[in-house]
Amino acid sequence: MNELLPIDIDMLVEPACLIRCFVAHPPSGFHAATSAAGLPWFATRFDLLTTVDPRLRRRLAQLPLYCHWQRWLCWPVTFIGTTVSEYAVLPTDRPAGPLIAQLLAELGARTPLLILKDLPCRSPLLNEHANAYAEEVKRACRAAGFTVVAGQALAYVPLTFRTLGEYLAARSPSRRKDLRRKLRGRGDLNIAAVPTGNRLFTDDAVCAELYGLYLSVYAQSTSQFDLLTPQFFHTVLSDANSGGMVFTYHHRGELVGFNLCFVHDDKLIDKYIGLKYPKARELNLYVVSWMHNLEFALTQGLRYYVAGWTDPQVKRELGASFTWTEHAVYSRSTLLRLGLRGLRRHFESDAQWQRESGRATSVGS
Repeated sequence: MNELLPIDIDMLVEPACLIRCFVAHPPSGFHAATSAAGLPWFATRFDLLTTVDPRLRRRLAQLPLYCHWQRWLCWPVTFIGTTVSEYAVLPTDRPAGPLIAQLLAELGARTPLLILKDLPCRSPLLNEHANAYAEEVKRACRAAGFTVVAGQALAYVPLTFRTLGEYLAARSPSRRKDLRRKLRGRGDLNIAAVPTGNRLFTDDAVCAELYGLYLSVYAQSTSQFDLLTPQFFHTVLSDANSGGMVFTYHHRGELVGFNLCFVHDDKLIDKYIGLKYPKARELNLYVVSWMHNLEFALTQGLRYYVAGWTDPQVKRELGASFTWTEHAVYSRSTLLRLGLRGLRRHFESDAQWQRESGRATSVGS
């Protein structure tokens, strides 16, 4: 396995140890490695409906014999990147054209589709140089025959307020009332902050309990792609140098949830959450953990809380802003490339949500 690029990559938002851990302990069913250029990549069977608009997915599921022909929509796909990094892991000091040509020559024929994932779109979380390089990479991808499609919405909160009271005051009256109601049970919780590398995480039973809560959240997710392994979690929890912080939530002595975050540069990065159902719902633990993370980030003097990719509507209701990504998709089949260009809008569910939520905001304002 080739060595990964140095950790001072401008496009990295999170600590580089997560990238190394992903390659060493990839998700279940994934094969991960690094390219000759030192970039992480992985291969897996990918359900092509993963990013399709949910309404279209439901219509397809109602078609005759769907349970039989659905498997034909799971293709072998090679991805350049990881599922643990917010953005593509690219070296911004290398000319984009030769880099894309090298990646295409090395990985383009492995599977029917090659996807360079999570290219940022003028992200406020990156510097100007990284954003400019991302645009250069997209131009190089298009020139090489890739199709660029809209990706997901990354939620973040700029910490321009001084207190949670100010944050709540900026919400609408109805939203503020709802959030305050959901926060009433916070006093019944015992919340602790345990840094990764703490000896608590040398206890296999503790790690297994946390992993079990992660699995509970994964099981109820509407988009199940990367199932992280116990080995991945154990390695991350054992790393004392990553800036990781595990927030645990106990109710009457029972662990009902945890949140694994990382303090990196000027950001608190929310990576993984585990919840015990139905107790976590009864305690409104998702909202409680969101507010706790904001409060912790304020005490650390950070500039951003980065809240991840999933459930954009819920995060918008909690006050998040969004920055977007794009994926560059290549197929060695000319017919498939033409088909992808014609059908790509159906695979841009977050972009569709953005358009529809924008219209709803406009109508309601």
